Amino acid sequence: MADKGSPRRPAGQDLEASRPDRIRNVVLVGPGGSGKTTLIETLLASSGVIGRAGSVRDGTTVCDFEDSEHAHERSISLAVAPLVRDGVKLNLIDTPGYADFVGELRAGMRAADCALFVIAANDGVDDATRTLWRECADVGLPRAVVITKLDQARADYEGVLLEAQDAFGDKVMPLYLPVHSGAAVSPGGAVTALAGLLSPSEHTDDALRGSLIEAVIEESEDETLMERYLGGEEIDEEVLVEDLEKAVARGSFHPVVPVCSVTGVGCAELLDLAVRAFPSPPEQVPPDVFTPAGALAGALSCDPAGTLVAEVVRTTSDPYVGRVSLVRVFSGTLVAESTVHVSGHFSSFFGAEAGHPDHDEDERTGALSYPFGRHLEPTTRVVAGDIGAIGRLTRAETGDTLSSVDEPRVLRPWSMPEPLLPIAIEARSKADDDKLASALSRLAAEDPSIRIQNNAETHQLVLWCMGESHASVVLERLAERYSVNVDQTPYLVSLRETFGGPAKGHGRHVKQSGGHGQYAVCDVEVEPLPEGTGFEFSDREVGGSVPRNFIASVEKGVRSQMERGVRTGYPVVDLRVTLTDGKAHSVDSSDMAFQMAGALALREAAASSMITVLEPYDEVSVVVPDDLVGGVMSDLSSRRGRLLGTDKVGDDRTLVRADVPQTELARYAIDLRSATHGSGTFKRSFAHYEPMPEEVARSVPMREHRA
Repeated sequence: MADKGSPRRPAGQDLEASRPDRIRNVVLVGPGGSGKTTLIETLLASSGVIGRAGSVRDGTTVCDFEDSEHAHERSISLAVAPLVRDGVKLNLIDTPGYADFVGELRAGMRAADCALFVIAANDGVDDATRTLWRECADVGLPRAVVITKLDQARADYEGVLLEAQDAFGDKVMPLYLPVHSGAAVSPGGAVTALAGLLSPSEHTDDALRGSLIEAVIEESEDETLMERYLGGEEIDEEVLVEDLEKAVARGSFHPVVPVCSVTGVGCAELLDLAVRAFPSPPEQVPPDVFTPAGALAGALSCDPAGTLVAEVVRTTSDPYVGRVSLVRVFSGTLVAESTVHVSGHFSSFFGAEAGHPDHDEDERTGALSYPFGRHLEPTTRVVAGDIGAIGRLTRAETGDTLSSVDEPRVLRPWSMPEPLLPIAIEARSKADDDKLASALSRLAAEDPSIRIQNNAETHQLVLWCMGESHASVVLERLAERYSVNVDQTPYLVSLRETFGGPAKGHGRHVKQSGGHGQYAVCDVEVEPLPEGTGFEFSDREVGGSVPRNFIASVEKGVRSQMERGVRTGYPVVDLRVTLTDGKAHSVDSSDMAFQMAGALALREAAASSMITVLEPYDEVSVVVPDDLVGGVMSDLSSRRGRLLGTDKVGDDRTLVRADVPQTELARYAIDLRSATHGSGTFKRSFAHYEPMPEEVARSVPMREHRA
C-alpha cells in the first residue's frame, strides 16, 4: 500500500501527447460520496498506471494528496491523473462534490471537454445531484453518466437509472447493462460483467437496443443512417460509435455505463467509451479571446503550431517546488524556460468587486511537467489541448491567461462563484500579523472564490468564503502552509445614524491653565434630510459673533463628530447643521477650540433628539426548487425581510426576491444550504439603508474607534 501523503508515480506510460486529437480531457462531476476519486483509482489500476488502487479513507489516493483532504476524507481541490489507452491520452480531472468547493469544480470543467457524471447506485439522484447537472448544462459540457457502487447493499442500478432519466431527460440511456452472477441481467447477485447494447448478444434486450440505436442516430442528426436502420439494415457497431461520438459532443445525448470500483467491472468499457466516443479538444468551441485592450480577437484554433494561448486553472504552493500553476493549453505549444505574457483581467469582466485587480506583465516560465496528482512528470513542452504544470510563475493567478509576448491575449474567465459567507479574523500575535497580508494574498491568488475585505468602518479583516467547510480549509491552510494563526471574531455590519427630528445644540469649549487658553462657543440647529442627501452646513449667525476664519473650524468639528457617531459610534448621515450664534476670544480662540465646540454642540443636540440607527438592506435573490418556496419565504420573513415577488425559473425552480437586513444575512449561506439540502442558491446586492427597530438597536454594541 502507498504511504499516506507520498506522491504516487505513473508506471510505464509516456504522458507526452503530440496531437490534440489524441487527447481527451475528462472531468469527473458528482455529489460528495458518489465515488469519483475511487473511480479514478480503479481506472488507473486497471490500466496498469498504478500497481494498486489507493483508498480515500487511508489517504493513499492519487488525487486526494493534501493534508486537509486526508483530514476530512474528501476531495477539496481539483487534481489531474492522466493515463494512456490505445494511444490516446486521457486527462482524468477529479473535482470536489461538496457545494463549498464549486469554484474548483468550475475550474475543472473549464479544463475539460467532456464530463463523467458520477451517481452512486445506493444514493440515487438528490437535489445536490440536480444542481451539479445544471452546472454542467450551464457551460454546455457534454456528459456521460457513470453509475457506481454496484456492490453496495442498497445498490439499485435500475432504480437510479430511472431517477436519472426522470431528472435529466429521456436521452440519458444505458450503453451497457450489468450482468449479475448466474449470467442474469435482472437484479440479483454480484455484478460480474456488462452486456453491451450497441451489438447484439445473448444478454441484449432487443427493445432497449432498438431505443438506444434510434436515439443515437437521432441525436447525431444522421438522416441517411436513420433511413438505413428503419429500412431493416443491421448497422455495424463502428458506424454506431461514430454517431455516438457526434451525439455526445452535441451535449444532447448522455450514455450510461455501470461501474463497480471494487471489482473493476465496467472500467474497460468506460475507458473504451472515453477513447472512442468522447470529443477531443479540436471538436470543442474554445473560450472567447480578447486583446489586453478589450477588443475581440480572432477565434482560437486547437493547433500546436498556432499562437500560444493557455489558461491557469489552478495555483498551488508546494513546500518543495514552490508555486505551481496548472494550465490548460487552448492554442499553440507551451515550452519550458520561455517568456510568456501573463494577463489577469477579472475586474474588466466581473467588476472591481471581484477582488482581483487587472494586471499584465511578461514572465519567464520555469520547468514544465505533466501533473499526476501530487507528482509532476517532467516534460519540455505541452501542446494545444493538453494540461500541464508550470513551476515558478510568481505573478500568474488562477484564471489568468498565458500567451505569446508578441501577440498577447486574454481569455474570458469562467464564471467564478460569489463568496457569501463573511468570516471576520484577527491575527493571534504580532508575528502572525506581520505575515498575514502576504499569506492571504497568496491564498487569494490560488483560490478566486475567496474575497478579502478590509472594512475601514468596522476595522475588521473579513474573509468572504463559500461556506463553513471552505472557511475551515482556508484557515487550516493559513496555519499549516504559512504558519499564520488567526482567531475568528463576530462579524460586524456597517451601520449608520441619523437624527429623528430637529434639535438645537450649544457647544462651549473653555479651558484656562496658564498662558494661552482655549475659548470657543457656538450654537447650532440640526435637522434631518431625506435619505441619500448627505451633509449640509450653513452659517446664519449675525454680527460676527464667530469670526469668519473659525466658521470652517465649526464645520470641521461637526463633521468629525458625525464620523464618530453620537449613539452607537457609527457615522451620522443625511443631516443639515446651521450655525446660529457663538462667542470668541481675541487671544484664546483657535481653530482647534472651535472644532471642539462644534463637536460638543452636535453631541448636545443629539442628547435632546431621538437618534435613529440605520442598517443596510440587501436585495436578495434566492433560487430554489418549487416545493421549497414556502419555507424559504417564511425564513426570509423571519429575518425581517420584505418579500418583493417571485418568478419562474425553468420547469421546476422559483426565484424569490426580497429586501433583507445585512445583519440577518451573516449565516444565510449556511442556513439556506441546510434548509434546501444544497439545492438553493442566492445572490445579494446592496439596496439601501432603513431604520433599525428600536428593540434591535438597543443591543448594538458601541463601535470601536482607532486612531
